[in-house]
Amino acid sequence: MDTEEQSAQGPGAGSRSYPCTACGAAVVFAPGSDAMHCPYCGHEQAVAAAGREVREHSFDELAALPVPERSAPAEGTHTYVCPGCGAHTESDALSLRCQFCDTALVADASAAERVRPEAVLPFGLDRDAAREALRAWTSSRWFAPSRLKKVGEAETFRGSYLPHWTYDAQTLTHYRGQRGDYYYVTETYTTTENGETVTKTREVRRTRWSPASGTVGRAFDDVLVAGTTHVGNEQLDKLTPWPLEEARPFQEEYLAGFQTVRYDIEPEDGLVTAKERMATVIRSDCRADIGGDEQRVSSTDTRYSALTFKLMLLPVWFLTYLYAGTSWQVMVNARTAEVIGERPYSKAKIAAAVLGVLALAALITFLVMRR
Repeated sequence: MDTEEQSAQGPGAGSRSYPCTACGAAVVFAPGSDAMHCPYCGHEQAVAAAGREVREHSFDELAALPVPERSAPAEGTHTYVCPGCGAHTESDALSLRCQFCDTALVADASAAERVRPEAVLPFGLDRDAAREALRAWTSSRWFAPSRLKKVGEAETFRGSYLPHWTYDAQTLTHYRGQRGDYYYVTETYTTTENGETVTKTREVRRTRWSPASGTVGRAFDDVLVAGTTHVGNEQLDKLTPWPLEEARPFQEEYLAGFQTVRYDIEPEDGLVTAKERMATVIRSDCRADIGGDEQRVSSTDTRYSALTFKLMLLPVWFLTYLYAGTSWQVMVNARTAEVIGERPYSKAKIAAAVLGVLALAALITFLVMRR
């Protein structure tokens, strides 16, 4: 057995933990560093360099990989055997903590996934930094209940890696549309002034439309698409931008101590979304190519080449808190400290603000009338 890791045998073969070289306890990845940290003795040990670069994969590679059936609830479930206490845990995650002794466990991604992660953006914010970001967020919320500001102190954050697909492509698009150019005409009209009918003129803008067609090219790099349905796309989009240029070649050590969600959106399905996002940019390119004052794009025909993809894991701190009998969720980008989430409103503060505005309006009216 490798001295740097302990692999479980039997049904959970391929799951592992990483022992501390000082005391033997399981170490976890330390956010904001390139080291593993022992939560028991405080010892740190470096994550060995990957010895390779992050690379893009040709989309043609997918043709050789079977598309798995994930309709059954247990499909893709991994059985972890904890080397610390021997407990068996079944989970769909690629990494987690033992529910009995809290040992950080990581599955062998090569054995568990059709597409292995190519890159990971390691956690940059630890729990304390995430709490500080949450405090700044809650203090800036208008009409938030006073108790909301104490959420970060009382609740527990859960760190998770979320799967995302990235796509690169060269595109060539032939389009048809119309170009609109403004011109002005003098218009005569009549109006009534001081009880008399007066004739006047004014300049009126018109648009002259003419056919337009052409070809535009665009190179796309790292078009990002969520690979999970567990968190809504609209929410994840609010966490952007991500510093993807800081991603590291995938190594399982980065997952130790965090939950890692498996992808449930296949790369072929993700490409459909990626092309929709590319299409928005391409149509903007078409309008710029048409020129003029206004543009209409009636049709586009896009050809894709040099199409590549990769699976990347991005870090998020999750917090779900209970307020007034309702659950609210907050997410923190564990690299940029961007915070998004749901929040309650204080009815008392809103009512006080409304009354304050009405009182101010009444005072202004009273002062004006006294004059």
